[in-house]
Amino acid sequence: QVQLVESGGGLVQAGGSLRLSCEASGGPFSNYAMAWFRQAPGEEREFVAAITWAGENQYYADSVKGRFSISRDNSRNTMYLQMNNLKPEDTAIYYCAARTAGWGPGYYDYWGLGAQVTVSS
Repeated sequence: QVQLVESGGGLVQAGGSLRLSCEASGGPFSNYAMAWFRQAPGEEREFVAAITWAGENQYYADSVKGRFSISRDNSRNTMYLQMNNLKPEDTAIYYCAARTAGWGPGYYDYWGLGAQVTVSS
């Protein structure tokens, strides 16, 4: 069973950038398709971006397309989310997630505890 730990969150001004990392342990990282989700206060958790097992394909929510970039380094058991031109509405707890069957939005088997991202106006 894979364990996931997010890092890299923080406070940034609108228009700024942050990079989140998700480090995996407890299983072959390349066995898992990965994704980022987020949950803002009072809102439901929403899909942000997904990446295939070897990183050759990515998929983004319309709200972050062109601003966020998902990537992974299987040699480091780590996935990343580069977030540029951040907006106050990007403020949320960001979660990384993993699953073995399929990829993209939808159900994931394993979750990290989350990293807070706060964007000030």
